[in-house]
Amino acid sequence: MNPLDPFKSRLRFRKLTVVLLPAAILWAAPLVAAPANQAPSAKTNSFHSVFILPANPREGRDPFYPQSNRPYEAAMTATNSTVEATALVVRGVSGPSDHRLVIINNHTFAAGDIADVITDQGRIRVHCVEIKLHSVVIDIRGQYHELPLDNL
Repeated sequence: MNPLDPFKSRLRFRKLTVVLLPAAILWAAPLVAAPANQAPSAKTNSFHSVFILPANPREGRDPFYPQSNRPYEAAMTATNSTVEATALVVRGVSGPSDHRLVIINNHTFAAGDIADVITDQGRIRVHCVEIKLHSVVIDIRGQYHELPLDNL
């Protein structure tokens, strides 16, 4: 290997830099912004994004969660919680006496768990307060209900 090869490659790089650097500057010159003292041209377009929250599903849906009612929850009226509690059924109980588990409409709860349960009336947010020997105490929107375990 010739000891002058690294020197020759440096010279080639410098020659390319001398030739390509002015070309790059000329190419990038139109991309540089106009000075601040110049007024913008009258033909500039300005676009503004505006989002209008839909009041119901007909006006628009969340594209990522199309079944979600979150965008129009404020416009929806509250339903009667006593009717919702009748749609909840205890399907089973399991676990040792110090850590009981209960199945409500195919969703498993331990004491203190909060989850959405799917019913015929839609989704209901259920908070399992306590699992007793013969019943389950749940909280639906601040109203307590006791579901019996007798049907098991």
